[in-house]
Amino acid sequence: MKEAVVLIHGIWMNGAEMFRLRQRLTDAGYECHLYRYPSLKNTPEENAEGLNKFVHSIDAHVIHFVCHSLGGLVLLHLFDKYIVEKKGRVVFMGVPVNGSQVARRLSSTCITRWAVGQSIVHGLLGDRPVWKKWRDLGVISGDFPIGVGLMVGGPTLPHDGTVSIEETYLGGATDYITMSATHFGLLYSESVAIQVITFLRAGKFGDEVSNLLFDAAG
Repeated sequence: MKEAVVLIHGIWMNGAEMFRLRQRLTDAGYECHLYRYPSLKNTPEENAEGLNKFVHSIDAHVIHFVCHSLGGLVLLHLFDKYIVEKKGRVVFMGVPVNGSQVARRLSSTCITRWAVGQSIVHGLLGDRPVWKKWRDLGVISGDFPIGVGLMVGGPTLPHDGTVSIEETYLGGATDYITMSATHFGLLYSESVAIQVITFLRAGKFGDEVSNLLFDAAG
């Protein structure tokens, strides 16, 4: 049975930064598809409309989703507004589902509001759709506190430099894990990639990465 993974990037990105994670998922046997969207020009709900069309163009029996940062909020709108018929699992990586302190600060003044654009509309300020347990969803957060968010004061510790762990807690999620990584480091870490693969296969994370590497490759 062919299994696909849709990778959804975060704000200010175009998906190119997900190349290492994409390669690791490909090596693990998944057919990867990258959904690119205008993170500042459109609202998360508008980008979910494009994502719905994108998903329906994929010929696979199983479709998983791996979302980084704002990408997870786009996915919440997808499941809230549309019916996603094909089975699969979801992994959120550094997704500020409870709102982003960094985004709030940036949106609070006209000088920096451009930096978040339309992403704050039912998105980065926390007023997003409720997750209704449509499928297994694993949440990965980082706790290495270095990142661009520090330029505007940063979120509350512990955090990954941009998003705090508290901001990633999602009611109805299946499992949680915190990794030693920055917000963007989540995309490049081999240990994080192993946890992503493990969740896609088992519906839960694991404690011992050395064991997970063997299991994920099996």
